Amino acid sequence: MLKLFEYNWQVRRDWFNWCETVSEEELLKRRIGGLGYILPTLYHIVAVEYGWICGGIEQKTIEIPPFEEVARLPLVKEFSARCHAEIAPFVRGWNDSLENRIMVDITDEGEHEPHTFGEVMRHVIAHEIHHMGQLSVWSREIGKPPVTANVIGRGLFDLTET
Repeated sequence: MLKLFEYNWQVRRDWFNWCETVSEEELLKRRIGGLGYILPTLYHIVAVEYGWICGGIEQKTIEIPPFEEVARLPLVKEFSARCHAEIAPFVRGWNDSLENRIMVDITDEGEHEPHTFGEVMRHVIAHEIHHMGQLSVWSREIGKPPVTANVIGRGLFDLTET
């Protein structure tokens, strides 16, 4: 599981770097599909990861600023870095004893839904990958190559012989 989080974090950094090559107007332009905007999508990815892991699993009191308060690339990157610093130790400390522990999510409708930690962690991974696909479509629409989605070649796996 750690490798997929590391993969997502690398790809996210690559998308932030990609955003630095695009005008702010393009980052905030209304698009078809997904959340409809590039920069708010990146913000959403960070907020969801932070909310599920720190707020849900770890049951910390968290504050997620509304997008309007961080609606510029440097501010979204800062928000991402702050959240990552808080999330990474939990992710790196993941072990099998956490897999079937239960957290209770309170839905927008006020209902209580139990989920295993393992289910939540995999949801967070899949959620980010899903949105990265949308970013790739929008990248092509504005004539720029997207960030590679390849896991291979990212240096995530140690190739030293045993």
